[in-house]
Amino acid sequence: MAKEMRKVRTGEVVRTSMESTAVVETVWKQRHRLYRKQMRRVSRFYVHDPQNQCRVGDTVRIQETRPISKTKHWRLLEILQRRQVAEVQPIELESDLDAEIAGTAEVEAADSPVAADASSGEEDTEE
Repeated sequence: MAKEMRKVRTGEVVRTSMESTAVVETVWKQRHRLYRKQMRRVSRFYVHDPQNQCRVGDTVRIQETRPISKTKHWRLLEILQRRQVAEVQPIELESDLDAEIAGTAEVEAADSPVAADASSGEEDTEE
């Protein structure tokens, strides 16, 4: 296939979990033939990324190429725009939440009069 006849698309990277492969999603609108309503169409392309340059959220330009594998028929031309995506792990959130819950429980126990009576009753039984 001649290089000038190869298709070129622009899309957003949605997954990079595979080695030297990224999944790029292209979105466009198409009018329904009968109802004339705008429909959102999505295509996903498996793209060859040998240096693993892509990150999730990047806007990239891809080009059609010879079959590289069973599903990979596109290669990465360039990264048009980088997008910062925060990586938050659930473990961090849980530890912060546990500390807050423990702190609020101690404050509530000290402020409530019922808890103070119960704690004084426990002291009498110990003596």
